[in-house]
Amino acid sequence: MDTKADVTLEKQGEGFAITKVHLTLAATIPNADQAKFDECTAKAKAGCPVSKLLNAEITLDAKLNG
Repeated sequence: MDTKADVTLEKQGEGFAITKVHLTLAATIPNADQAKFDECTAKAKAGCPVSKLLNAEITLDAKLNG
């Protein structure tokens, strides 16, 4: 699995805040099908403790390589 995070850092008041995180995931998983992969990535995104900690928009593009 190869994951990349693009983070948006914006000035807010006297400091800065992370306002958005866009994750890009490319995975090669033997014998995995797209439906199960989509289900697992959606669950991982929804239950991510970092996502819960940040008050930011989190988006995900996930690709299952053949």
